[in-house]
Amino acid sequence: QVQLVESGGGLVQAGGSLRLSCAASGRTFSNYAMGWFRQAPGKEREFVSSITGSGITTYQTDSVKGRFTISRDNAKNTVYLQMNSLKPEDTAVYYCAGRLFRSSQYVDDYAYWGQGTQVTVSS
Repeated sequence: QVQLVESGGGLVQAGGSLRLSCAASGRTFSNYAMGWFRQAPGKEREFVSSITGSGITTYQTDSVKGRFTISRDNAKNTVYLQMNSLKPEDTAVYYCAGRLFRSSQYVDDYAYWGQGTQVTVSS
């Protein structure tokens, strides 16, 4: 069993930056691929970025490429999402998710989820 707790959300002006963190409990964090998803009001939850257990390979959705960077520190059982050049359309609740072994961009592939953290970008 893995428990995930996100932090770092908040209100920021367009063009600003935020860094989200997701702390994981449980053993063998490096066995888990981790993902970040977001859900805006009235919309479905969507993939943002993911990272393999080793941290070697990352994936991003096209709309955040060049602006968001996912990383992880397996010694601290933590995954991060550095968000730069934020836009109002990035406003959403951001969720951290984990699954054993293989990375994925699909919501249904992830067994473990955090409670979410709100990111609001003002224009």
